[in-house]
Amino acid sequence: KHRWYKKTLKTADPLIISLGWRRFQTVPIYAKVEDDLKHRYLKYTPNHVTCSMSFWGPITPQNTGMMAIQTVAYDQKEVRKLGFRVAATGAVSESDKNVEIMKKLKLIGTPEKIYQKTAYIKGMFNSTLEVAKFEGAKIRTVSGIRGQIKKAVPPEGSFRATFEDRIQLSDIVFCRTWFRVNVPKFYAPVTNLLLPPEQKTQWIGMKTLGQLKREKNIQFEPKEDSTYKKIVREKLAFRPLVIPKSLQKALPYKDKPKLGPVNPKKSFESERVAVVLSPHEQKVAKMMNMIKTNFKTKQSKQLRQTRERSKKYKKQLMNEKFKKLQRQKDLKKKVFKAISKMDAKNEEKKKGGVKK
Repeated sequence: KHRWYKKTLKTADPLIISLGWRRFQTVPIYAKVEDDLKHRYLKYTPNHVTCSMSFWGPITPQNTGMMAIQTVAYDQKEVRKLGFRVAATGAVSESDKNVEIMKKLKLIGTPEKIYQKTAYIKGMFNSTLEVAKFEGAKIRTVSGIRGQIKKAVPPEGSFRATFEDRIQLSDIVFCRTWFRVNVPKFYAPVTNLLLPPEQKTQWIGMKTLGQLKREKNIQFEPKEDSTYKKIVREKLAFRPLVIPKSLQKALPYKDKPKLGPVNPKKSFESERVAVVLSPHEQKVAKMMNMIKTNFKTKQSKQLRQTRERSKKYKKQLMNEKFKKLQRQKDLKKKVFKAISKMDAKNEEKKKGGVKK
């Protein structure tokens, strides 16, 4: 698409192409060449990126330049709207009758019956023939469990599939595939330059779908699947975990399930009846509450004082213990000094005896 052209070009909208010395109107299909050389179908031309355009036309040598415009009718209003008339430019890359343009297709179905890792899927196909075409195709659930299509089963359009794990009835199964888009065989030479001068700018040719809708005042009917809906998710109720008795015996005590009584007794508080006090009883209750509060305060004060005394006493014991250890160290030093002196004297006496 030309960068100065304001609008975005749409697939299957007619374009007037000037190719070599020919000028004709055709219906192009836009595609993007992927890394695996697959031509992926595009609904609109991408901005600031080139794409391939396939159309039905005369055989032309490669690298021949081309130019495309939306209309040759010289209307002042249209010219003001567009600002620039050249819609696209490019060159011929190849001439091929069997060009394969592939479009992504996502088929969706839901489980009907589930047997372990096998399930019957409905709603994905309409006939047994369609199922037969897709035998062996890979399928997948939204939760990521992969599977494969096996055989068609009644009713019409349903099939049997196997999965790598058991699926749930709430799962959605989808099959990602591609299908071929055929290029429309439409080629109309534009001969408006052969018309009289006053009719040259009046030639219109094939109109786009948008132009026809505007002229006939046809409103777009939105599809029910395309409208935004509030997502309401139901809370899944999972079955309780059941540990087999053989496994329970092998488990350590801390991991064994702790079972309560079968008929638990109701607590006394749940069966209590509300009692309304008389004014005298209220006064007595108030007095008792005051006494209880006073007693609790006194008890907490005594406890705090006891802790302080205990802390002080522990500190005193630590000091005494330290002093005792210090005295023992000093005494040991004195004893070891006395012993060393005695040993020295004995050694001197022995040496003196040997000299004699």
